[in-house]
Amino acid sequence: MKRFALVGAAGYIAPRHMKAIRDTGNDLVVAMDVNDSVGILDSHFPDARFFTDFELFDAHVNAERRAGSALDYVSIASPNFLHSAHMQWALRSGADAICEKPLVLTPDQIDELKTVETETGRKIHTILQLRLHPAILALRDRVAQMPQNQKVDVDLTYITSRGNWYLKSWKGLTEKSGGIATNIGVHFYDMLHFVYGRVQENIVHLNTPTKAAGYLEYERARVRWFLSVDVADVPEVERTKGKRTYRAVTADGEDLEFSDGFTELHTKIYEDILSGGGFGVEENRVAIETVATIRNAPIVPVGPLTHPFVGAQG
Repeated sequence: MKRFALVGAAGYIAPRHMKAIRDTGNDLVVAMDVNDSVGILDSHFPDARFFTDFELFDAHVNAERRAGSALDYVSIASPNFLHSAHMQWALRSGADAICEKPLVLTPDQIDELKTVETETGRKIHTILQLRLHPAILALRDRVAQMPQNQKVDVDLTYITSRGNWYLKSWKGLTEKSGGIATNIGVHFYDMLHFVYGRVQENIVHLNTPTKAAGYLEYERARVRWFLSVDVADVPEVERTKGKRTYRAVTADGEDLEFSDGFTELHTKIYEDILSGGGFGVEENRVAIETVATIRNAPIVPVGPLTHPFVGAQG
């Protein structure tokens, strides 16, 4: 049984980490979050120690380590801008890290993390869950069998509506979240790279606090993408059914469905890591470079490469 800590225990994604730790037969011994709404701990690890002050949390972890009860892993589900610091703390505390997406906000931070891995001898693992999804793996196999000069036309649409609180939170601040493409889109960009290869072109047609769109060309695909947290972007026929989320990926007109099993992939990632596999720091580079470029790119006028949802923006 491995000993885990969890940083960011009150966040939206934290319960998936708790479940993955429990379902792989391990123990969450301590958790930390500046917010104290962590009652979810009781249904997973009721005996876990909990701290709202990072200095006290750090002191506790170090005292346990000196007493011979060191951590094996630190799971990190804190706000995006804190990921790098929390991973470095984990490694310097003698543990490996398992970090949520996005791993970091800028490519240079990847190099910093690799340096800390070398200095400490510890390792960083990341949650690139779509790389383990059966539908994505099947798609990757199909693409690998295509003629080398063939490219697929892909439309990616992801709308996950959020209330007014979103822009008031750290998620609405580009300097903390990286912007919408980083915050809700980075795992899709990793999936596209994983399936379709190297990025060849990256154009942005729309980039606001609540939505973004653009065109990405890969070795094996031409991709029009649209991301939004605005419920008004959900197609009307879906909104009338009460739906506030809309996800669609089509490749050469064929729908790609990977909603089933999506929430269980954290456990698969943990199983992979604990068996000696997992995805490391360098495997995040292309996706982080992609979102960093989107964040800073000039807006290109709408044209034939623009996602059709952009036309509805007026």
